[in-house]
Amino acid sequence: MAMCVEDRISSFPDHILCHILSFLPIEEAVRTSIISTKWRYLFASISTIKFDGYLISGLTERNLDSFKNFVDRLLKFPDQVSLDCFRLNDIISWNDEDHNFDVSDWICAALCRGVKEIDLDLENLGDILPALLFTCHSLVTLKLVAVGSEIKVPSDVCLGNLKTLQLINSEFVGDSIHRLISNCHVLEDLAFINCDFEYLREEVNIQSPSLKRLVLVFDLVEFENIDYVVVINAPNLVYFQYTDTVVKGYTLTNMKCLEKAHINIWESDSIDCETSATHLIQGLRNVRSLSLTTDEAIFLTNRLPIFHNLIEFEYDSHGFDGIETWLVEFLHCAPNLETLTLNFPDVAGTRRKALPIEVPSCLSFHLKEIEISCFETHIIEMVSYFLDNAMVLENLIIKMKGMTVTENESHQPIIAVTKEFKEMSNCDFVVLFYIMVRTYQCLAWFCIDVLFVIYISLLISDTFTNRNRLYLMVGLYVCVYVYLCI
Repeated sequence: MAMCVEDRISSFPDHILCHILSFLPIEEAVRTSIISTKWRYLFASISTIKFDGYLISGLTERNLDSFKNFVDRLLKFPDQVSLDCFRLNDIISWNDEDHNFDVSDWICAALCRGVKEIDLDLENLGDILPALLFTCHSLVTLKLVAVGSEIKVPSDVCLGNLKTLQLINSEFVGDSIHRLISNCHVLEDLAFINCDFEYLREEVNIQSPSLKRLVLVFDLVEFENIDYVVVINAPNLVYFQYTDTVVKGYTLTNMKCLEKAHINIWESDSIDCETSATHLIQGLRNVRSLSLTTDEAIFLTNRLPIFHNLIEFEYDSHGFDGIETWLVEFLHCAPNLETLTLNFPDVAGTRRKALPIEVPSCLSFHLKEIEISCFETHIIEMVSYFLDNAMVLENLIIKMKGMTVTENESHQPIIAVTKEFKEMSNCDFVVLFYIMVRTYQCLAWFCIDVLFVIYISLLISDTFTNRNRLYLMVGLYVCVYVYLCI
């Protein structure tokens, strides 16, 4: 007697089933329409619609027309429900001469359904964005990857509920950035990644009282024009990330709530880097945690403010003359610092300078933890300086590169010094080794593991023959030989 299987999933309410379908790729959601009459049109009511380029790869012209009609019907279905997310991603444009898809119309259809999130990654995106996109009151998240095309911001902009705006590989002209941001009255998360500001008039102007997170990351090589000023006025900003060549000028005001900042800046020969970079760091005076990466001492410590709130400082540099002296001078500006992380490898040709006699107050009263990466002989004097003057130090962590047999002898002086440090310190002293394993050794060892598993599998199966044994043994011997030789 056949067992009757109860279909419990189909008994769920339609809105729950549609929510489940929203997690599936669109083609999988459509396939559920054959389950039963109840499921036939459920896919048309899902709240998340995502299309990727692979959906049209390999389709004939007839199938492409069918796909276009399907998308049109899906977005304009009579029993429309509001959309949570509309995503269209592909490197190749969807509206080129071959396909002739009306992407702009699709975006408008999603906007008319009260979409909350739009994510577009298209070539020539700037040419197909409808003006309606910039006046949509339902939009909460907007992500645009324009792949080098200009984002044409209309004069009429009103995104009253937009909280997250992410723009990647886009171009801007005139005052379009200021016009866009100033009309997003509840914006909290803003990111410009590898955008081109070459055609801006004079400045990148970001003023937003609601902004909490700001990311400005630019290609340090591709965009050569730095003849503009970065202006930021964000009184509620909590997180700030900035990566770029130092530009003409910086005006950072009213950052009283700043908790964390990641700054990665590189000098330029065409402007006064010291003055501009100093203005940038001056604007971060209220930050509590600062991560700084530079290629030179490109800002002047004697012009820096006192960072009263700074308790965590991470510094990463490629090395320059007098880096130790510069660091100690900076520590004078951070009287309440508790955690210090350093990473600057030894660079040939750099000259050392004597450390200042005057000890920063943070070493005497507040600094509890120091972590140093790339520990080599060039850093020994600085570690000794810290151990002599850090009166409340609790943890000292030193990270060293792991040594091969041939390197062990040359590293003996460093090992001896670390032992002396451990004996003379009153804090917890930890030395961590980075084990540097060559790529080919890892690959050879992986092949040994795979071949061994195959060997055991065939050994217990009925298909194991002498030829199989010969092939596997030869493979194992070759991998072992390669591993031992490299």
